[in-house]
Formats: sequence, C-alpha cells, structure tokens
Amino acid sequence: PLTLAFFILILFTTSPSQDGKIKFRLAGYPRKHNEGRVEVFYNGEWGTICDDDFTLANAHVLCRHLGFVEALSWSHSAKYGPGTGKIWLDNVMCGGSENSIEKCVSRGWGNSDCTHQEDAGVVCKDERLPGFADSNIIEVNENRMENIHLRPLSGAHAGRMPVTEGVIEVKFKEGWGHICNTGWTTKNSRVVCGMMGFPSQRTMGKKPSSLQTVYRIHSVACTGNEAHLSACSMEFSKANSSASCPDGGAAVVSCVPGPLFTQGRARRVKLKPMSQVRLKGGAKTGEGRVEVLKGSEWGTVCDDHWNLQSSSVVCRELGFGTAKEALTGARMGQGMGPIYMNEVQCRGDEKSLWDCPHKSITAEDCKHMEDASVICNIPYMGFEKSIRLTGGRTQLEGRVELLLSTGSGVRDWGLVCGDGWTSREAMVVCRQLGLGHASSGLRETWYWDSSNVTEMVLSGVKCKGNEMTLTDCQHHSVVSCKRAGAQFSAGVICSDMASDLVLNAPLVEQTVYIEDRPLHLLYCAAEENCLAKSAAQANWPYGHRRLLRFSSEIHNIGKADFRPRLGRHSWVWHECHRHYHSMDIFTYYDLLSLNGTKVADGHKASFCLEDTECHEGVSKHYECANFGEQGITVDCWDLYRHDIDCQWIDITDVKPGNYILQVIINPNFEVAESDITNNAMRCNCKYDGNRVWLHKCHLGDSFSEEAEKEFEHYPGQLNNKIS
Repeated sequence: PLTLAFFILILFTTSPSQDGKIKFRLAGYPRKHNEGRVEVFYNGEWGTICDDDFTLANAHVLCRHLGFVEALSWSHSAKYGPGTGKIWLDNVMCGGSENSIEKCVSRGWGNSDCTHQEDAGVVCKDERLPGFADSNIIEVNENRMENIHLRPLSGAHAGRMPVTEGVIEVKFKEGWGHICNTGWTTKNSRVVCGMMGFPSQRTMGKKPSSLQTVYRIHSVACTGNEAHLSACSMEFSKANSSASCPDGGAAVVSCVPGPLFTQGRARRVKLKPMSQVRLKGGAKTGEGRVEVLKGSEWGTVCDDHWNLQSSSVVCRELGFGTAKEALTGARMGQGMGPIYMNEVQCRGDEKSLWDCPHKSITAEDCKHMEDASVICNIPYMGFEKSIRLTGGRTQLEGRVELLLSTGSGVRDWGLVCGDGWTSREAMVVCRQLGLGHASSGLRETWYWDSSNVTEMVLSGVKCKGNEMTLTDCQHHSVVSCKRAGAQFSAGVICSDMASDLVLNAPLVEQTVYIEDRPLHLLYCAAEENCLAKSAAQANWPYGHRRLLRFSSEIHNIGKADFRPRLGRHSWVWHECHRHYHSMDIFTYYDLLSLNGTKVADGHKASFCLEDTECHEGVSKHYECANFGEQGITVDCWDLYRHDIDCQWIDITDVKPGNYILQVIINPNFEVAESDITNNAMRCNCKYDGNRVWLHKCHLGDSFSEEAEKEFEHYPGQLNNKIS
C-alpha cells in the first residue's frame, strides 16, 4: 500500500518544455518509415520513452505527433534497438485523445528508473494527417497552416502556368488569410517559393496591395533554409481577428521555375547532364529514391538522420522546390549496388548533396531496406485538365481522351490511336493524371465504350516514359491510324504501386564463359529459336555451336510483384523443356559491335518466372512446378543459371574482336514497371577466338545516345511537340 501511494504521488501531468517546442522522430533498426523507436527532443537533447505502463492509447498520441492518423500497435523491450542519451518519460498514461504527450500523466521529464533495454516503439498507420510539413521530425505547433498558394497579381499573365508571382495566401482551419509584408525578406521568399515548387526567388520591391484582408501572420523571419513556412519564426494574430499591417500590405513573392517548368519548348530541356543526383522509382515528377553518382557508378543514400533539410537540397539541385516529405525505409523501393552516404546532415543552403556533412559507410552500417527517398514540391501546372479517362470501372482505368485544339481553333475532346501503344505511353498518362504508376497500356478499349467521343486526335505516340504530358511525346504530325474506330483507341489502367526489374550486373561479369556445345544436345534450344539462323544449315546432329554463356539474376526492387501480362489460360506449353511460357519475350541478349551494330543475338522466352531466393524476412510466392503461379515477388529474384538452355548468345559466326554485350529485360514493355531506364545492362566484351572477357558491366539508361537516335529517325514522327 505504501509503495502504491508513493507511486500515485509522483505521477503528474508533464510540464511544458522550456522553449515551448518538442520534436519527435522514429529511429532504430530494422524498421519502415512508419515504425520504430520513439525519440523525443526536449530541453535541447534527444531521448527515449520507457515502456512501463505503455498502451495503445499512448501510441495514438505519439503517432499523431509524428504526422500519422493513428497507431496500429506498439512494442516493448527495445524491439528496434536500445537508444542513447536520456530516458525522458516513464509510466506514461494517455487517454488517447490528447493533442500532446505533455497532457498525459507520467513521472515527469527525465524522471525514470528504466534502462534503454525498455525503450518503447510504435507502428503507425501509413496515412498522413493533413498540414504536417515534416514526415521525419514534427514540431508541436498550435497554429498549423493547412495550405498555401499564390494569388496572381492583377494583369500578370492570366491563365499561364505555372504561377510564379503573386500574393501569398495561407489557409487555416478558419479560412484564408494573408501575411503582413512589414520586415519581409528574400529569405522568406526563398522558403515560400520552395513550397510552391520553385528552386529560387527573384528580388522584388514592395508592391502596393488594395486587398481588404485579414492579416493572420506578422513579423516572419526565416533563415532561408526552412522547408516549410511553419518552421520560420513568426507572430500569429488570433483567428477571425482583423489585425492591421502597419506601413505595409500583403506579402508578395516572385519565383524562378526550374528547367522542367519554364514556358514553351524550354520546359522539355533536360536537367544538366553532369548532375550527380537523381530520383528513381517514383510515380510522379519530383519524387523517388535518392541516388548519387560517385565515379561512374550510381549508389543510394542511407536514411539515418534523413530529414527535410537534406531532402530539400536534393530537390533544389534537380530544379524543384523544397521537400514535401523526407521518406525513410525504402519507401520508393530498394536500390542495388553501393550505399554511398549515411547520416547526411545538410543546413539547407548547399548546392549539392555531396557538399553536406555525411559519413561514408560500410556494409554493416546500412542495408538497402534503409534507402532514403524524397517527395519534392513541384509547381502546379494543371496538366490533368487536358486529359481524362472514360468508361472504366474505377477512376484508375479507362479510355484515354485528350483536350486539344481542332483545325478551327476550338478545343474539344478526342481519342488516341491504339496502334503501337505500350506501357511506356501508359506511364505518361497515369503521371499526367496524378494516378500513380501504370499497370497496363491497352490497344483496344471496346469494353469501355461509354463516351460519345469518336474522333482520333493523336496517333503514332512514342514516349520514353519520363515525359510529364502525353503531348510531350513524339507523335505523327498528321493523324494516321491503321485501325479506325473508337474501339481501337488507347486505354490505361493505373496503380498505386509497380514492379521494377533490375539485372545483377556484377554476376554476369563473374559467370561468363564459352562452351562448344554438341548439336545433338541442342534440339530443344533450336525448337525455341535460341540459336543463330545459320544453325538451320548445320549438319545435325553432328558438329557444335559456340555459345557465350552467363548467369542472369533478375531482382524485383519495386513495390509490387512482377506478373506476366497474360493469364495462365494463355500460357504456352513447351513439351521439349516441359514448362509453360508466360511471356513471348522476357529478355534480349545481344552482342554489338563498338558502333552499336548487332552481330549476334539470343532471346529468352520466360522459362518460367519464379522466386529463386528472397531477402531476409520475405516469403516466396511464385514457383513453376505443377503449373504454379508465375511472377517475381517484391525483394526477391529469379536466377537463370549459366548452365540452362537458352541462357546464352550463339557466337558461332562471330569473329574475334572487341564488342559490347547487352542484356535488356522486359524489352517490349509487356509489363509496366516503375522505372524502365534501368532495364538495360552493357558490358565491354573482348573475344580472342577461344576465350572471352567482360569488364565494366553496368546498368545503362535505356535512353542513351543510340536510343535518342532511334527516336529521331522514327518514321512519321513530329519532333516539335504540342505545347
């Protein structure tokens, strides 16, 4: 009884932190972006929370602090590893509805009898609360801004996108308000322009404002490195008050757009080729896994201490604004190859991520499940207004219709010819509509016939897959569609997630060799068209074919399983090899001359797509035996060993010399992926007539100079795209 009485006496509601701000973050290993050890920043120091008396109600309050809608579960006994420093809170008891952990009952700040082996963790529901500026560290802020936009100045290029200059309008729960421009600086403008998706700002004098308005925000003082205006020092007037703006008016900014968002053809200008950072695996422009270039090889960034300041440096370097979210836990898929950077800690004003303080790491420090990603602020362009999907069962699918100007200058809706339509074109449509990744690109849409639109307005569309709008893609200058009728117009199915196949390039280099294989062992291979054409004139079954053999290990590093486009009812049984083929072509194997001319080739129908091995903690789902389901699970790989049939290039007719070995996965884009620029691998190849050597095997951008030339010479294409 005495112990219980003492325990009750020492419990009280925690007192406010000294500076009025508490920060929260998730840490530990292994974890995803929405789970981890809870760490609290209080009184200038990070610390943890003890698991004594911890409940799901506590987790709900903490998850809301972290910007999530609620908690799914919590963990005890330092599941995500023991923390360091202070144990700030112990015996925390919340009701679950509190808007701050400070309003829950506890022992008080820094009063604990726990060790770090009792650190509490949470798993939050992966759904964000509106209005949170930072996905990694959230500051408690009573005056949270829900939205911000620019209201164009009168007479300023009406209707032109993006809006680069205007009055700042801020949305609160009570409605929209303005910012008093007294004391306004270019550093403040830099922050606002970053939120609007622009990498920099123009200097401009005060512009008179005749707005009869409510000034909710005064005395803004940003350092210029903040990712969101709410992180700046400022004063708020009370809701529904009409505080004046002495000697001033509403704050106005003028922003400078990045190269992708300038007017006219300049909008399609590529980012500078020497950029040492790129984003991969994202569905939309300005989002993806962060990859950096070191020497000639790309690698990833570990998510330890990854935050909005570092993410914003990446975004601005690529011509976007500040970061909207700093994502951890390989949210945009796991990369491959080296992990170059860890504990990146940018101030926010660096020109490149490489300029930021960071640690070089070893394999023990980080795994690819900790790859950092970003979602950047990009300017609103209104691209979705000129395209729509009709007839689908959900908003994610349908027949593609474009709003284009007709010969008389009137804008009207029309169809896109389905000839040659692939998942690459579908990727662009889904991106333009903001509907995520492509799942399928369809050449016939007779089952989606619910619209009275019948005229074809675009044909011969050929996209690279990275364009922001369909009219940025090459297309016929005059509409020419082989199959007339709305039922042969293009359609798409979009998806939140997509697969991403990548070849293990080093393994190809390590396993290559030459075999002289007797013809009597190659009947099945000949039946499946795996030999050069000259094999048909050979003296079967005598003689041999010279084969360049190697292993292929194909990883799915995306966020969805890779599945054949055709259902199992359409798979073809091959009696000779006793298996089903689920794809017409799965990979191309080519030997090229140094000028890019093909000298030998081999192709592999999908022997059968299955999970050979998976990363730790991932279960296999696909197996070929007994007419099993085929595919490659996320974080698994399909291994084609060097010693199986068709795992080769027939080089019987090739003369000794220097060549390029090229392997392309999913070459016809039968199955949509989140990234098709990593489907090609190239190696330098030396063949002396008896032996072969490979070196510098690397994943190449599918749109190399050779591919660009292919686009330039595509018959009937229009290089000047529609604006």
